[in-house]
Amino acid sequence: MSDSETAARLIAAARGAAANAWAPYSSFSVGAALLMTDGSIVTGANVENASYGLSLCAETVAVAKASAEGRMRDIVAVGIVGGMTGEDGIEPILPCGRCRQVLNEAAQAGRRDLDMWCSGLTGGPVAHYTLAELLPHAFGPANLGIV
Repeated sequence: MSDSETAARLIAAARGAAANAWAPYSSFSVGAALLMTDGSIVTGANVENASYGLSLCAETVAVAKASAEGRMRDIVAVGIVGGMTGEDGIEPILPCGRCRQVLNEAAQAGRRDLDMWCSGLTGGPVAHYTLAELLPHAFGPANLGIV
C-alpha cells in the first residue's frame, strides 16, 4: 500500500471515529486511527468530562484500546483529525504533548518510528510527520534503563 493510500485510509477512519467523539463542553471533536502491523485499524475518539482534567484525547483512547487488545507493539502509523463540530476545519490538527508521549511509548514498544498523517475534521490538507519530528529527544523506556 502506498503512503497516499495509507494516509487516505487512516484519515477516513479517524473521521469516522471523530463522529463518535464525546465533546459536549468544547465542541472540538477529534478522531484517531492506528494502523497495525496486520493492516487492521484501531480507532479512538476524544472523551470530555465535566471535570476537565479527566478528559481523554482520541490518540490516548486509541492507544489504550490497542494495548487492551495486547497490540501495543503493533502500531505502525497514525491518522488524526479534529476541529470544531459542525464547522469546516481546514488546518491539520496535531497531537498534544501528552499524546505525543503516549504515542512514543507505543513506538518504543514496537521499536519503530511512527508515520503520522494529520488533517482537519471535515477536510483540508493532510500533513505528514514522523513522531520523531514531533517529539525529538523523547523520554522513553531507555531513560529508565529498560531496552
